[in-house]
Amino acid sequence: MSRNTVSRAETAGTSEESPAPSAPRPGYGRLLRTPGVWSFLLPGFAARQPFAMLTIGIVLLVQHTTGSYGSAGAVAAVTGVSMALFAPQGGKLADRFGQRAVLVPGVLLHTASVAALIALALAGAPLWALFVAAVPTGASVPQIGPMVRSRWAAVLGGDRSGARATLLPTAAAFESVTDEFTFVIGPVLATALCTGVHPAAGLIAEGALTLIGGLLFAAQRGSQPRPGRNGRGEGASAEPRTSALSVPGVRVLAVAFLGIGSVFGGMQVSLTAFAEELGNPGVNGLLYGIFAAGNMLAGIVCGALAWKIGPRRRLLIGYSALTLATSVLWAVHSVPLLAGLGLLVGLCIAPALITGYTLVDSLVPASARTEAFTWLTGAVALGQAAAVTVAGQLADAFGARAGFTVPLAGTALALMVLMALRSRLSPQALGRVAARGMSHRVPVAVD
Repeated sequence: MSRNTVSRAETAGTSEESPAPSAPRPGYGRLLRTPGVWSFLLPGFAARQPFAMLTIGIVLLVQHTTGSYGSAGAVAAVTGVSMALFAPQGGKLADRFGQRAVLVPGVLLHTASVAALIALALAGAPLWALFVAAVPTGASVPQIGPMVRSRWAAVLGGDRSGARATLLPTAAAFESVTDEFTFVIGPVLATALCTGVHPAAGLIAEGALTLIGGLLFAAQRGSQPRPGRNGRGEGASAEPRTSALSVPGVRVLAVAFLGIGSVFGGMQVSLTAFAEELGNPGVNGLLYGIFAAGNMLAGIVCGALAWKIGPRRRLLIGYSALTLATSVLWAVHSVPLLAGLGLLVGLCIAPALITGYTLVDSLVPASARTEAFTWLTGAVALGQAAAVTVAGQLADAFGARAGFTVPLAGTALALMVLMALRSRLSPQALGRVAARGMSHRVPVAVD
């Protein structure tokens, strides 16, 4: 099979079937010219920024008020665990009752919870009080990324002619790039506000963006997927409602995404501690921005390539490269070297993330799509929560370099799980029917 005839759908991790050689390959430009998509993309971009700002904002504020990275990491971890537990339930409710019904009360609760957390931290409240405030803060984080992914599927997959449906894999790649872009802007913005304005300024901005962006996004009803009726979602009248977590492949991916979360959490705390040790806290934002920029650039490239190898194999290669890249973080002493290595780590994350997210589309029915995406998002948050706790304790006890061992341990464990359970990432046996992109059904090969 020539490179020119490999379908972009295979980039989405759901099909190796090729279009006709003369068919144009769908690109980002064509995708963004789809009528109506900007009405949810712009508010969605603003509303998803807080996800990248919350952890680092908590770490910087609580570390400032307590003087301990361990305490700061523990509060951030409670937030992450809470989000990981409640996000999938929110996704399930959004599939059933509609995004607006879940998003509006969630946004209001999150803003109030963040305000309470800030007030308690600045007042010098005991650690247990910060934990209490962190629970609703994490539980109410709006799951904008999964909701935007579901809107793409509703807008593109509902085209009966199939012309727009060819853009579904491109949309999946675009969403992964957008996620990475938020991790370029969000942590840098939060760090700059916390170090240059006030220790609470990062969380204040996070709460304001959640409120404004979330309400604007919820107001875009035209692109919202129709909620399920009588247990069945739109376009799936013959499909019984099922939990996404009942699918073995989703469980494997969720465990693997804990490793991705360990990289984000471990890098955030360890880079912050590294900058503090140098006596230059502001360099933390630059270092994390370089790391996230590598993630975004790799995402752009991955979304534009037509791959000759299957998604399951790409996932294993991506995690292998990520484990190798994180294996030397602990040994770096200088800012330039750490910046270069951080860029390399970022470049390795995007292929694993994109392949994992797009594999989900072939594993679950449309009626459980938002829930499935939120399980992966929640897994990243849970891995991040564990990482900030462990890395914070290690940084307090042994210095910043010890915290960099956390991303290595997390990715190595995730790789072992993928190697052992990779057969469960196949939606169905070769030659049978599996989902293509986000809605269509074609024969697939997953390797």
